[in-house]
Amino acid sequence: MSIHKNITRILLSTVLLFNLSCYSQQMPKGEVVEFGLGIAEDATPALVSRILKANEKPISEIKFEKGTYHFYPDKGFEKFCYISNHGDLMVNTPFPIFNIENLTIDGQGSTFIFHGVMIPFLIDESKNISIKNVSIDWYQSFHSEGLIVANDEVNKTFDMQISDEYPYDIRNGELFFIKEYYQHTIGQSILFDPKRKAIYFDTEAYTNITTKSKSTTTNNLDNIKYKYEYDKRDVGYKNIGIENRVTVKELKPGLLRVYGHTKKMPPVGHILSMKGEQGLNRVSPAFSVKHTNGFNALNVNVHHAGGMGIIAENSANLILDNFNVTPSQGRMVSTTADATHFVGCRGKVVLKNCTFENQLDDASNIHGTYQKIVDVLDEYRIGVRMGHHQQKAFVIGQPNDNLGFVRLSNSFFAYQKATIKSIEYINNRYQIITLNEKLPADVLPGDLVENLDGYPNLLVQNCTIRNNRARGLLISNPVNTVIENNFFSTEMEAILIPVESGHWYESGNAANVVIRDNTFQDCQHGGKDRGVIRFDTDDDNKNIAFKNIEIVDNTFNQFDNLILEVTNLDGLVFKGNTITNTETFPRLHPKNPAFKVKRSKNIKFQNNIYKGKVKNEAVLETDETMSNLKFK
Repeated sequence: MSIHKNITRILLSTVLLFNLSCYSQQMPKGEVVEFGLGIAEDATPALVSRILKANEKPISEIKFEKGTYHFYPDKGFEKFCYISNHGDLMVNTPFPIFNIENLTIDGQGSTFIFHGVMIPFLIDESKNISIKNVSIDWYQSFHSEGLIVANDEVNKTFDMQISDEYPYDIRNGELFFIKEYYQHTIGQSILFDPKRKAIYFDTEAYTNITTKSKSTTTNNLDNIKYKYEYDKRDVGYKNIGIENRVTVKELKPGLLRVYGHTKKMPPVGHILSMKGEQGLNRVSPAFSVKHTNGFNALNVNVHHAGGMGIIAENSANLILDNFNVTPSQGRMVSTTADATHFVGCRGKVVLKNCTFENQLDDASNIHGTYQKIVDVLDEYRIGVRMGHHQQKAFVIGQPNDNLGFVRLSNSFFAYQKATIKSIEYINNRYQIITLNEKLPADVLPGDLVENLDGYPNLLVQNCTIRNNRARGLLISNPVNTVIENNFFSTEMEAILIPVESGHWYESGNAANVVIRDNTFQDCQHGGKDRGVIRFDTDDDNKNIAFKNIEIVDNTFNQFDNLILEVTNLDGLVFKGNTITNTETFPRLHPKNPAFKVKRSKNIKFQNNIYKGKVKNEAVLETDETMSNLKFK
């Protein structure tokens, strides 16, 4: 039996069993609570009051009369939250779903509109939670948009028309956009094409707007020493030695001139999306799901969020069916970060019949977490450090999980494993892990650990991914992955399969991946010199990182040359695929081959149809490890 048939059989059977299990477990055992339009002006206090009584007076279902409901933070349940890949802050929520089982929330077609910094659904330590038939939006967005109306390449200025939807003020030449309960600077930015309602072609030549430069005056900064390693990109350190480069002047109300940008001036008629400074601009995901077994989202639209559509951590068995991230109110942007993101999740993760469009990061990112060993305390205990500042307080596992020890200079795979006995939380960057077995004899500070059990069986099926910044799917999953019958049209890679062991510390060397029957339409149109599908590692060595990959029966309608980049891979079948050249855009990298393969083995090309613009032998580029490989 082939890899893709076997993996599909496993995934579909486990999803069916999970659905039957959820159905049996979610038979009503509590009250059905109904809310009508009488609370629509601010639904927050009524929801908070009833949900906080759920442990004494259980709820099986919360139903809303169909309508539009507003939610304000002033009377929301307040909680300090560490949320992976977001800012860490005090937030308010109308749905504090903590330690609750077998609950369904049915919007019955309603629209929920949020105001300010809130997390609509904050779910933790719960079981079998279902959200369905609801649309989520914000009254004021966490990003702002400006129409480019003039530019001057000689004087390096451009003019933006700002609508009344985006109030602003200018402080000593720095532009601030003012919202309810929130404000942001230009910060991270990208161009949209209003005709295509998609990221502008070759936007990398024009954006980000270069708002920062090195400080012109510093004194003795090199004399500052730190006893322990610190994260230079953490919000507390990132602006040391940095000053503002860009200044803004109002020509008349709503018309602004921007000075100091160093890339090409943005073209007239296009829309600049601005979302504020990195590290400060992810504050309100629509769903935060932690330590939860069984989460279903059915017929849910996320029109906007100040962060991700959903961020799930250390959870199991999550199904998103007709979960759509798509903009509203004439905006170019839906969510300001990933549409979906899963960290350390296990069991099943299923994305089916979804649309992910116009978000300002990936459609989905599925991975584990590397943590660095900084102390070997005794034969059973290690001290570990969180590598990335947006992984603070992340607990890598639970008792009896298998912990893998990784030394990337030798291998991307664990050199030994042991099971977790307990984890002692010291602070948000440092924890002590006690093991049931003795540590490896040769363990060293600087080695990494990963949770070998914290990965899912992943199915991405019948989804549309388009018009967004960055990638389609970013997958680091060594269990089983099937990506089938999806449509991709992305600014960067449609599918990136990495080992990100450095800045992001996102673990998981992919294996058993099937990519079949998908359509890839003009991906990588943002300007990056990368393949539509790419396997890549942070560490530049010859060690194998990826195993058992099938890319079969896909259609690549591509304006540029490079289709596939492969590195550090053992076992790839690229079969039955059709590649055409669309001429939708001019080629950005015409000297590229269609395929690049290096530091790999057991690669097979079979029965593919190539109708691109690369000629003959130049279609395939290899290094000495695969010098005899031929494209067929």
